[in-house]
Amino acid sequence: MSESIRFLPSGSSSLLVELDGLQETLSLLDALRAQLPEGVRDIIPAARTIMVDYDPAIVSRHALIHLISSLDLSSQAVRHGETFEIPVNYDGEDLPDVAALLGCTQAEIIQRHTEATFIVAFVGFAPGFAYMTCDDPIFNVPRRTTPRVRIPAGSVALAGRFGGVYPSDSPGGWQLIGRTPLEMWDMSRERAALLTPGDRVRFVDLAQIDTSESPKFAKSLPKKRPPAKGGIRVIRADRPALYQDLGRSGRSGQGVSTSGAMDRESLRRANLAVGNAQTEGAIEIAFGCFELRADRPITVAVTGATCPLTIRTPSGRQLGAAHGEAIALDEGDELVLGFPDRGSRSYLALRGGFAVDAVLGSVSVDTLAKIGPDPIAEGDFLVPAGRPANAVCFGGPPPRLPDDKLPVTLDVILGPRADWFTPNGVDTFLGQEWVVTPESSRVGIRLAGARTIERKDDAELPSEATVLGAIQVPHSGQPVLFAADHPLTGGYPVIAVVAAHHLDLAGQLPIGARVRFKAAGDQNRIVGETGR
Repeated sequence: MSESIRFLPSGSSSLLVELDGLQETLSLLDALRAQLPEGVRDIIPAARTIMVDYDPAIVSRHALIHLISSLDLSSQAVRHGETFEIPVNYDGEDLPDVAALLGCTQAEIIQRHTEATFIVAFVGFAPGFAYMTCDDPIFNVPRRTTPRVRIPAGSVALAGRFGGVYPSDSPGGWQLIGRTPLEMWDMSRERAALLTPGDRVRFVDLAQIDTSESPKFAKSLPKKRPPAKGGIRVIRADRPALYQDLGRSGRSGQGVSTSGAMDRESLRRANLAVGNAQTEGAIEIAFGCFELRADRPITVAVTGATCPLTIRTPSGRQLGAAHGEAIALDEGDELVLGFPDRGSRSYLALRGGFAVDAVLGSVSVDTLAKIGPDPIAEGDFLVPAGRPANAVCFGGPPPRLPDDKLPVTLDVILGPRADWFTPNGVDTFLGQEWVVTPESSRVGIRLAGARTIERKDDAELPSEATVLGAIQVPHSGQPVLFAADHPLTGGYPVIAVVAAHHLDLAGQLPIGARVRFKAAGDQNRIVGETGR
């Protein structure tokens, strides 16, 4: 084991192992996969780190550090895969900047990019996003100072010593040099991800080839399920609602994060209130303003954000309904969810569940990865699954949810990269209020403060795994709290991670909410350094 290995905290149940470089990282990955420790739920490799997600009830952080420190990493990982040619239109917005940074002309950048051989080291950030190393040392460029809110699918990009292709529309901070018509992630293929670790890639200038003669360059589009023609009708949806459950764990090898409900406890409570299993899918409704009409007698429950609930009967009567309890609707009854006074997301569960196709083992809609059932809009039909249900269960009094009036305090565990910031920067992070901005989403809750978080320098952080609740700080100094659909890996330092007991609370933050962070638990920024 390297003498310079570091173990860094990353929230309540994850550990970031930092090594000398990519080769050592891949060797540790192979060693851990060969003898996966009991209690380890997932292992996510990156440029020079491995994130180890574990169950603290089964294995302790100290035991994991001891086990990893004893592993033999002397054998180098050798990976073999397929060879692909990827056609590129070299018209990226950042191509002139990349040429200037590297002291070349744009034509020289294109020539060297097409002459180089790229090898997929690992997959992360989003499904099908392959981090590729290159045999041409010239390609080493910094990320953008401020990440873009949207990068189109197929964008060919560079960051640090890695190349990549964005598989779907998503935020990102890589430098864009071109675009490809290839689908990097396609659920209709037997292997959804075009590239996996070990594959070799050569980029081809699309201006120099005839794509009509190369079927390898053709797109394949996933088939969509036809819309339902009968069932419970959605008669109002001011914003698209989403099917959610507890997520799809264990898919990081394909670049797929867990996703799932923003407030998992509220989803569990909704299912318990109608007798479903806690893992059953429900509907996540952001900021209320949602109505449905029953076409048969049904039983539902609404939890989470406290929006007023009203039942309208076919005769015109209006009845109040209780939050968090089973609600019986007769044929023709309409259930109305108003705008919530607390929280941001409500959960509507149906006794017996909804008939909706699972994708990779879950009905959760991952808005970043574009995985899962279609969003629910006005005019859609919700089809009952009619699965067996148990007696209803009262989950106890609900937790107090945040609003936009009083500040909310979230416990955080500093690290893994708190040491990338000055003491004044850490004090700013912990000492001032932050406001949730309208740009927030299920991917990340964007925060704004009067003072920015000061870094020690402008160094580039090699991409590494991130966890739910990670608080990433781009060069702008305004933090982003990673939510349910966060990218699997990221390239800006994470100053802290929201403690496990406050993750659901963070998931309910409404726009305009004021947030303070409080350091909690073991606040050693570096858990330890070890070697033999």
